[in-house]
Amino acid sequence: MGASLPHRAPAPDRKGAGVRIVVDGMAGDPGDAQALDHAVAELVRRTRFPVAFGGLALGDAIHVTSIHGARTRNLEGLVVEASRGLGGRALVEKRPRLALDYGSSRSITHDYDRAVLGEGIATLFAVPVMVGGRARGVIYCGSWAESPVGDVVARPAFAVAEELSSELRIRDEVQRRLALSPTRTAPAPLPAATREELRETYAELRSIAAIIDDPALRARLDRLEQRLAALSHDGSEPSVDLEVRLSPREIDVLACAALGSTNAEIAATLDLKDGTVKSYLQAAMAKLDASTRHAAVVTARRAGILP
Repeated sequence: MGASLPHRAPAPDRKGAGVRIVVDGMAGDPGDAQALDHAVAELVRRTRFPVAFGGLALGDAIHVTSIHGARTRNLEGLVVEASRGLGGRALVEKRPRLALDYGSSRSITHDYDRAVLGEGIATLFAVPVMVGGRARGVIYCGSWAESPVGDVVARPAFAVAEELSSELRIRDEVQRRLALSPTRTAPAPLPAATREELRETYAELRSIAAIIDDPALRARLDRLEQRLAALSHDGSEPSVDLEVRLSPREIDVLACAALGSTNAEIAATLDLKDGTVKSYLQAAMAKLDASTRHAAVVTARRAGILP
């Protein structure tokens, strides 16, 4: 982990025994912190290590905001500085770091012994979360006894870090586009190229969400999709209120059709059969009272379903 004596944040909210998450001003975007918390919970579930925690980077430090499985409060509010401790090294070196016997390790500084050893952790594994070549944070899993960390532990930990990286990357792109969008007080139509790029990003996001089984993660992605869809609505065309509801797959297919994709291309993108794509399109057209796919897309856009 990393820095002089641990800095402490206000006492966190409790989400259940052994589970703590703090979302405060220092931790940045609350949505990012929630994504981190989900990843930390997955570390405990997938690696079978009893305790996991993590934080996002702010400046040159990691602010630990999520803790799962801890038996004490020693890890709460921990701030880990770059190059200090196990996580600080992982942050700077941009690669995983392992301490099989944390207390006697000579390869790290021991600025955070009060927190780590106070929790009773013997083996600690730290994995940086990389986004665009930059370490956005560090997630840790540990045990109260010395435990070897082979592929059985490392592989799922790497997978969790990569999933969190992907979600943060998507969130960053949404925030970037929101920052470039017209303000509400002076709405203006998006340039055609920007609008098309936004629609391509939306369709790609839908295709990613379609292969994710985790309900919580899909719900977060759905909220991002809704924000993207709202970006292109500048009030230049009258909106419509629908009395019907399109299924997620019908929206997936329409989002691809909006880019001019053929049924075969949509099938390849969404890993569906051509006939299945046709059925979804026909169902969407019927619900939207549209005689063509183009008309269905126009109505869906006016209803705020598509960007």
